[in-house]
Amino acid sequence: MASEGKVILQREGPVLVVIIHRPEVRNCVDGETASLLFQAVEEFRSDAKLRAMVLTGAGGHFCAGADLKAIDSLASRPGADRLGPMGFTRITDVGKPTIAAVSGYCVAGGLELALWCDFRIADETARFGVLNRRWGVPLVDGGTQRLPRIVGLGNALYLILTGVLIDAWRAYQMGLVQELVPAQQALPRALEVARRLCDYPQTAMRIDRLATLWGLSLPLEQGLALEAQLHRESFRDPAMGEWLERYARGERPPPLEPPPDLA
Repeated sequence: MASEGKVILQREGPVLVVIIHRPEVRNCVDGETASLLFQAVEEFRSDAKLRAMVLTGAGGHFCAGADLKAIDSLASRPGADRLGPMGFTRITDVGKPTIAAVSGYCVAGGLELALWCDFRIADETARFGVLNRRWGVPLVDGGTQRLPRIVGLGNALYLILTGVLIDAWRAYQMGLVQELVPAQQALPRALEVARRLCDYPQTAMRIDRLATLWGLSLPLEQGLALEAQLHRESFRDPAMGEWLERYARGERPPPLEPPPDLA
């Protein structure tokens, strides 16, 4: 399945690839694009056959933020206050892994889209920054909340207040990017990782993911209690016993190999 237009959807087995497709404006998001992105995320969330999602951009760039020439279409879009101007950034969880595959510009609202994902794989052409600082537009798609959770308070405030543009290596060093790959390899690597996540036993992986995300805002004692509760629920899944039996027989999924070190 694939759809054409400002957002392209491609199914790669159980992986949904969501491509922002406005290369003529470095994939800046207008109102129509935001609505299509929301629909894509809803499709991923509701389709049980889909196990992982990769978000990326066309034409060598991830996303350069909101289309300021079409800002009225973003603000007036139905549900913008509830969902976020860029389409879906106020949805706090979809229950399954999401990966951003980043090349080129990933700035302003585009950075906020990447921050929404569970983790980010970038190639060496990627550039990150809160460039909207220079023209007086605030972060309104989760950047002030997600960025410090990912890179720490000092790094987040440095990026947010200065509006500096950093390269992929600097982003990798500060933990904004989890894997750094050669040019044009971000999407292939993200697909490789996503397919491996789809091969893993799903219940335990999703429970660990949920405990990590929910526990982040809890005191340690409450977070440990949440982990224990979810752990008990995972053992009610019949698939757990099947996977343990396969493990005992030596039938184990191969490990995910890290990418070559670009350092």
